[in-house]
Amino acid sequence: MTDISLPLEQMKALQKKLTRFMMMYKFALQELETKIEILQEEFQMLHDYNPIEHTKSRLKSPESIMKKIYRKGGPLSLDGIKSSIHDIAGIRITCSFISDIYRISQMLQNQKDLNVLSIKDYIKHPKSNGYKSLHMLVEVPVFMSDGEEPVCVEIQIRTIAMDFWASLEHKIFYKYNESVPERLLQDLKKAADTAYELDIKMEQLQREMEEIKLANQAAAAGEFQLMIDDRKINIPENLLRLLSGEQD
Repeated sequence: MTDISLPLEQMKALQKKLTRFMMMYKFALQELETKIEILQEEFQMLHDYNPIEHTKSRLKSPESIMKKIYRKGGPLSLDGIKSSIHDIAGIRITCSFISDIYRISQMLQNQKDLNVLSIKDYIKHPKSNGYKSLHMLVEVPVFMSDGEEPVCVEIQIRTIAMDFWASLEHKIFYKYNESVPERLLQDLKKAADTAYELDIKMEQLQREMEEIKLANQAAAAGEFQLMIDDRKINIPENLLRLLSGEQD
């Protein structure tokens, strides 16, 4: 066996570099999570509908990173890992409807401090097994004490139905150690198609309900309110007229 023992001081220096490396990805995730939380709060306060159901973030462990770099090949250095492994930090955004996916994607693309590296649309172009999702690869600026670092984060945006299917497919592959019988593979593909049909139908129902709501919506009258942090704050009608330029 090769002796890879190193002097204590060198080990401490490497530990510090690895800690800083992992912290950059942790901070990048936090930056993205904050952006998404702001969008959620905006929709809750200003719009009748919030397209974001929930989010889940994930940071690969050093052990998982090491296994992936061995599988892929490439230089065993932190710079090499950063340039070749792009899913060390990941965040999944789950929506109700397919249109929400593209809406959220566009909002993130409009964030000037996010550098979009790539977008892979597995909804319009599903994988052969039926997998559907929108993948975005973005660089997030992270400001450390010694300077700014662009850090890559993978964003997956999918509907509840797509997420449910992907979760079960992953569990089945894990159970069978990736040797899934052909019959089950075909059934999984059919299930993915059924989930997509459900997404299409639910989106159609949502559009019809929105049309009914708009048609039946009476003109607002009486009390106007702001909703801030779950507090209802009355707005004088005269103030609204003043702001609209209608006040005499």
